[in-house]
Amino acid sequence: MKILIANDDGIDAPGLALLEKAARSLSDNIWVVAPSAKRTAAGNSLTIARPLTMTRVSERRYSCSGTPADCVLTAMTWLFKDDTPPDLVLSGVNDGRNVGEDIAYSGTLGVAREATFWGIPAIGFSRVKKPEIAESDADHLAAMIKALWTRRADWVAEGQWLSINLPSRLPAALRTASIGRDKVGVFSEVLKEDGNVTEIMVPRGRQDSSTAGDENAVMADGYAAINRLKWAGESPLPAKFLEKLASLSQ
Repeated sequence: MKILIANDDGIDAPGLALLEKAARSLSDNIWVVAPSAKRTAAGNSLTIARPLTMTRVSERRYSCSGTPADCVLTAMTWLFKDDTPPDLVLSGVNDGRNVGEDIAYSGTLGVAREATFWGIPAIGFSRVKKPEIAESDADHLAAMIKALWTRRADWVAEGQWLSINLPSRLPAALRTASIGRDKVGVFSEVLKEDGNVTEIMVPRGRQDSSTAGDENAVMADGYAAINRLKWAGESPLPAKFLEKLASLSQ
């Protein structure tokens, strides 16, 4: 099995090392393409019509000067251009949970979403801040990935991918969670004012809000929260709404 691993915390992130260790216990065909620096909240943004620098760090490991999604794009258009594509893309393990509105903001999930644009199954892993790290974490993560891959017929679908939020301690059973609301970036701080120019900063941190059954609640109970997310498809508008708009074309 050929696996591509990327993240949004950078090539030297501990979470990437953990995911890589877990993947290497499942396959000897592992490729890593990760941002050269932390690119939190980059979403699915791409670097278009601007140069990207790819640095070979070691055998089958590259750092990319662009965004998390660029890591998949460069792998598919350059690294694997004349080679077989990966069977699976793994993203993370992100330093911090990706819940609620993070579905749109997260660079970790941006990697997984970009993979589905290329028709490749993908799983994005995130974990709570300051987890209880143990030597066995990689083994537990590998077992989870193996189980999900074995049952891929049950979750792989066009334009869909998995988002898994890991709790503080592993092993943890998987439990489906509802998408909650726990937005980051709800206030800004003024750093400097100079006439008409004001320098502000949106600090890190989230509200830590939760409702019964959402991702935060599931992790608080010691489970790994799993969701199948999608970008493809559409939601038809109600017929009555369209009827009311019909007069606009007359």
